[in-house]
Amino acid sequence: MKRIIIHWTGGSYNINTKILDSYHYAVMDSGKVLPCNHRPEDNENCNDANYAAHTGGGNTGSIGVAMCGMYVPNGVNIKKTEYPLTAKQCETCFKLVAELCKKYDIKVTPDTVLTHYEFGLKHPNTSSAGKIDIIYLPPYSWVEQNDIGKFIRTKVRWYLQRL
Repeated sequence: MKRIIIHWTGGSYNINTKILDSYHYAVMDSGKVLPCNHRPEDNENCNDANYAAHTGGGNTGSIGVAMCGMYVPNGVNIKKTEYPLTAKQCETCFKLVAELCKKYDIKVTPDTVLTHYEFGLKHPNTSSAGKIDIIYLPPYSWVEQNDIGKFIRTKVRWYLQRL
Protein backbone atom coordinates (compact mmCIF):
# COMPACT_ATOMS: atom_id res chain seq x y z
CA MET A 1 0.00 0.00 0.00
CA LYS A 2 1.35 3.40 -0.96
CA ARG A 3 -1.08 5.95 0.44
CA ILE A 4 -4.12 6.65 2.60
CA ILE A 5 -6.95 8.81 1.33
CA ILE A 6 -9.28 10.32 3.92
CA HIS A 7 -12.94 11.02 3.18
CA TRP A 8 -16.25 11.94 4.68
CA THR A 9 -19.24 9.97 3.44
CA GLY A 10 -21.44 12.95 2.64
CA GLY A 11 -24.34 11.24 4.40
CA SER A 12 -25.73 10.72 7.86
CA TYR A 13 -23.97 9.04 10.76
CA ASN A 14 -25.41 5.69 9.67
CA ILE A 15 -23.62 2.94 7.80
CA ASN A 16 -25.04 1.54 4.59
CA THR A 17 -23.99 -0.98 1.93
CA LYS A 18 -22.42 1.69 -0.28
CA ILE A 19 -20.13 2.80 2.54
CA LEU A 20 -19.21 -0.78 3.41
CA ASP A 21 -18.34 -1.48 -0.23
CA SER A 22 -16.51 1.80 -0.94
CA TYR A 23 -14.03 2.16 1.93
CA HIS A 24 -11.72 0.03 4.01
CA TYR A 25 -12.66 1.64 7.32
CA ALA A 26 -15.55 3.82 8.45
CA VAL A 27 -15.35 6.00 11.56
CA MET A 28 -18.67 6.64 13.28
CA ASP A 29 -19.58 9.90 15.06
CA SER A 30 -19.03 8.08 18.38
CA GLY A 31 -15.45 7.24 17.37
CA LYS A 32 -16.18 3.57 16.75
CA VAL A 33 -14.17 2.18 13.82
CA LEU A 34 -15.89 -0.27 11.52
CA PRO A 35 -13.86 -2.39 9.12
CA CYS A 36 -15.67 -2.41 5.79
CA ASN A 37 -16.09 -5.21 3.24
CA HIS A 38 -12.65 -4.90 1.62
CA ARG A 39 -9.24 -5.33 3.17
CA PRO A 40 -6.63 -2.73 2.21
CA GLU A 41 -4.74 -5.45 0.33
CA ASP A 42 -7.71 -5.79 -2.03
CA ASN A 43 -6.61 -2.44 -3.49
CA GLU A 44 -3.11 -3.60 -4.38
CA ASN A 45 -4.54 -4.52 -7.76
CA CYS A 46 -7.79 -2.94 -8.90
CA ASN A 47 -8.06 -4.86 -12.16
CA ASP A 48 -10.72 -7.14 -10.70
CA ALA A 49 -14.03 -6.31 -9.05
CA ASN A 50 -12.72 -7.01 -5.55
CA TYR A 51 -11.57 -3.63 -4.25
CA ALA A 52 -12.86 -0.56 -2.44
CA ALA A 53 -13.64 2.08 -5.06
CA HIS A 54 -13.27 5.15 -2.84
CA THR A 55 -11.21 7.49 -5.04
CA GLY A 56 -11.80 7.81 -8.76
CA GLY A 57 -8.43 7.50 -10.48
CA GLY A 58 -6.61 6.66 -7.26
CA ASN A 59 -7.79 3.35 -5.86
CA THR A 60 -4.79 1.18 -6.69
CA GLY A 61 -2.45 1.06 -3.72
CA SER A 62 -4.72 3.33 -1.66
CA ILE A 63 -6.40 2.70 1.67
CA GLY A 64 -9.74 4.50 2.01
CA VAL A 65 -10.74 5.78 5.44
CA ALA A 66 -14.08 7.58 5.75
CA MET A 67 -15.74 9.52 8.54
CA CYS A 68 -19.52 9.09 8.47
CA GLY A 69 -21.40 12.35 8.15
CA MET A 70 -21.41 15.75 6.47
CA TYR A 71 -24.62 15.37 4.46
CA VAL A 72 -25.32 18.73 2.84
CA PRO A 73 -28.29 19.19 0.50
CA ASN A 74 -27.58 21.20 -2.66
CA GLY A 75 -27.53 24.89 -2.00
CA VAL A 76 -27.01 24.52 1.77
CA ASN A 77 -23.91 25.89 3.47
CA ILE A 78 -21.57 23.05 4.43
CA LYS A 79 -21.26 24.53 7.92
CA LYS A 80 -24.98 23.93 8.49
CA THR A 81 -24.99 20.14 8.06
CA GLU A 82 -27.15 18.13 10.45
CA TYR A 83 -24.35 15.54 10.59
CA PRO A 84 -21.13 17.41 11.40
CA LEU A 85 -17.96 15.45 12.00
CA THR A 86 -17.32 15.16 15.73
CA ALA A 87 -14.06 15.77 17.60
CA LYS A 88 -14.06 12.15 18.81
CA GLN A 89 -14.58 10.94 15.24
CA CYS A 90 -11.81 13.09 13.80
CA GLU A 91 -9.28 12.20 16.48
CA THR A 92 -10.11 8.49 16.11
CA CYS A 93 -9.66 8.82 12.34
CA PHE A 94 -6.29 10.54 12.73
CA LYS A 95 -5.12 7.84 15.15
CA LEU A 96 -6.37 5.08 12.82
CA VAL A 97 -4.46 6.65 9.92
CA ALA A 98 -1.32 6.72 12.09
CA GLU A 99 -1.79 3.03 12.91
CA LEU A 100 -2.22 2.21 9.22
CA CYS A 101 0.88 4.24 8.34
CA LYS A 102 2.85 2.20 10.85
CA LYS A 103 1.39 -1.14 9.75
CA TYR A 104 1.97 -0.53 6.04
CA ASP A 105 5.17 1.51 6.41
CA ILE A 106 3.64 4.60 4.79
CA LYS A 107 5.50 7.84 5.40
CA VAL A 108 3.33 10.85 6.21
CA THR A 109 3.67 13.26 3.28
CA PRO A 110 1.21 15.29 1.17
CA ASP A 111 1.38 12.53 -1.47
CA THR A 112 0.87 9.59 0.88
CA VAL A 113 -1.64 10.83 3.48
CA LEU A 114 -4.20 13.13 1.93
CA THR A 115 -7.85 14.03 1.70
CA HIS A 116 -10.02 13.16 -1.28
CA TYR A 117 -10.17 16.90 -1.99
CA GLU A 118 -6.36 17.08 -2.16
CA PHE A 119 -6.20 14.03 -4.40
CA GLY A 120 -8.66 15.69 -6.79
CA LEU A 121 -6.57 18.86 -6.92
CA LYS A 122 -3.43 16.85 -7.74
CA HIS A 123 -5.24 14.71 -10.32
CA PRO A 124 -7.59 17.06 -12.20
CA ASN A 125 -8.22 14.58 -15.02
CA THR A 126 -9.86 12.03 -12.73
CA SER A 127 -13.41 11.78 -11.39
CA SER A 128 -11.98 12.87 -8.02
CA ALA A 129 -11.50 16.41 -9.31
CA GLY A 130 -13.92 18.74 -7.56
CA LYS A 131 -14.66 16.45 -4.62
CA ILE A 132 -15.24 18.47 -1.47
CA ASP A 133 -14.22 15.90 1.11
CA ILE A 134 -12.58 17.17 3.19
CA ILE A 135 -12.79 20.98 2.95
CA TYR A 136 -14.19 21.71 6.42
CA LEU A 137 -13.59 20.13 9.84
CA PRO A 138 -16.38 21.25 12.20
CA PRO A 139 -14.43 20.56 15.44
CA TYR A 140 -11.52 22.60 14.06
CA SER A 141 -13.46 25.32 12.26
CA TRP A 142 -10.51 27.73 12.43
CA VAL A 143 -8.49 25.56 10.02
CA GLU A 144 -8.71 27.02 6.53
CA GLN A 145 -9.83 24.79 3.64
CA ASN A 146 -6.41 24.65 1.99
CA ASP A 147 -4.68 23.87 5.31
CA ILE A 148 -6.84 20.91 6.32
CA GLY A 149 -4.57 18.27 4.78
CA LYS A 150 -1.55 19.75 6.52
CA PHE A 151 -3.49 19.89 9.80
CA ILE A 152 -4.49 16.23 9.46
CA ARG A 153 -0.93 15.15 8.64
CA THR A 154 0.34 17.01 11.72
CA LYS A 155 -2.22 15.16 13.86
CA VAL A 156 -1.30 11.82 12.25
CA ARG A 157 2.40 12.42 12.96
CA TRP A 158 1.55 13.24 16.58
CA TYR A 159 -0.31 9.95 16.99
CA LEU A 160 2.41 8.06 15.14
CA GLN A 161 5.00 9.25 17.66
CA ARG A 162 2.91 7.73 20.44
CA LEU A 163 2.45 4.26 18.91
